[in-house]
Amino acid sequence: MLDRPTSHEDLVDHLVRSTPLQRGEAARVVLDVLAYFDETTEEFVRRRHRELQSGGLSNTDIFERITHELPRRAVAPRELSLRQLRRIVYG
Repeated sequence: MLDRPTSHEDLVDHLVRSTPLQRGEAARVVLDVLAYFDETTEEFVRRRHRELQSGGLSNTDIFERITHELPRRAVAPRELSLRQLRRIVYG
């Protein structure tokens, strides 16, 4: 069970009713999803670059893919140029 209460009890209740998850598991899922969507644009770009690079993709392919993924985020950031993406990753 989670030690700290979540402010999303209605969502936890829904997950418990609609899935085989126990209450503690459902609360952890909610917190994980919220943390995922709390990621800044810069954090997302760096994380995806690392993930895709470890998968063997070239930077050209990586930045093209990230460019297409960004607008599909729950809260889409402003459009970033390839130069801006590179600057986020490499400084």
